[in-house]
Amino acid sequence: MTGDRTPRRATTSVAKFHTPEIVLGPGSFPEAAVAVAGLGVRRPLVVSDRRLEAAPWYGALLDDLRAQGLSPASYLDVTPNPRAGEVADGFAAYRTHGADGLIALGGGSVIDTAKGVAVLASNGGVILEYEGIDRAVRPLPPLVAVPTTAGSGADVSQFCIINDPERRTKVTIIGRTLVPNVTVIDPTLLTTAPPEVTAQAGMDTLTHCVEAYVSLAHGRLTDSLALESLSGVWNNLERLVDDPRDAGAGEEMALASLRAGMAFTNAILGAAHAMSHPVGGYCDAPHGTINSVLLPHVIRYNAVVCADDFVQLADAVGLATSGDPRAVADRLADAVARLAARVGMPDTLSPLGVRSGDLDLLTSHALADSCMITNPRRPEEAAILDLYRQAM
Repeated sequence: MTGDRTPRRATTSVAKFHTPEIVLGPGSFPEAAVAVAGLGVRRPLVVSDRRLEAAPWYGALLDDLRAQGLSPASYLDVTPNPRAGEVADGFAAYRTHGADGLIALGGGSVIDTAKGVAVLASNGGVILEYEGIDRAVRPLPPLVAVPTTAGSGADVSQFCIINDPERRTKVTIIGRTLVPNVTVIDPTLLTTAPPEVTAQAGMDTLTHCVEAYVSLAHGRLTDSLALESLSGVWNNLERLVDDPRDAGAGEEMALASLRAGMAFTNAILGAAHAMSHPVGGYCDAPHGTINSVLLPHVIRYNAVVCADDFVQLADAVGLATSGDPRAVADRLADAVARLAARVGMPDTLSPLGVRSGDLDLLTSHALADSCMITNPRRPEEAAILDLYRQAM
């Protein structure tokens, strides 16, 4: 066995599987306020963003919360790739309101910001201090998540990704306490997402499927969820990008995002996400877009040690699986790149602002990212640097 190989497919007979309470289906949106009240919250802080403030869902949520007899306040200054300062400002709003719980209405950036606020509300300090695994030890206040994109999986995950603007990288915060209490997934909310956001979120979901399936921490339950999710994305993402009001595609993408989220929060991720986080922090580029560029290269890299896994993934999307498994993995990588191109993603990192002189720094941050721990092929500095160069 060569130095970069790591044993694959051996699974433990005992595994934990963590999810929130899930409310799913068209028309489920009003259940969000019911869930907040049911958790005993009386003064919720609504975390959202300025784009969603103009959508119908934000005002409706406030009305629903008040109809439950609650007194909500809002924090809306969340940006894509949320900064540590936004978490601090959100916590200040939480404290000023005397809040006793949170509800996040938005995509992954909004939900991650709400998680960060919840961490500070019960554990104190500065959010960047919690980088790593299980650093937030005190129970968090109640959190209800209402995703408005089909992609991040943040509404069911134990991950919180926050941008450190000083180091110009994203930090990965992981812990079971970060899983929201309830997620309310109404596919109707996807209709107001811009097509480019839908595409980015969908490619993020696809990356979750692939990385969860080949992760060293995979299990039978996460495997089945990843395969089902991958098929859902493959058959519905383009439809939803082309027509945001395609109800069937919206329902399938919402379900795919949920399945992928449950898979990766329990199996964790791999090199594509570990490499994506530094680029997102350094260039302030969309996470799903970065993943779409990196994933084909990471598939080929990991196929050296787990090509048979990629055969199963290729089969799930209807690709030919005859022949050498490494060739099938290449076929899958090519097909992922073609799908990304069809939904408007770039094929290199250069348009996102990455320059060749940045790659050494990005590599060092990627190797330190917690997602690299479960990558099936043991990462080495030279190999990760070469992957970045291939993606340029």
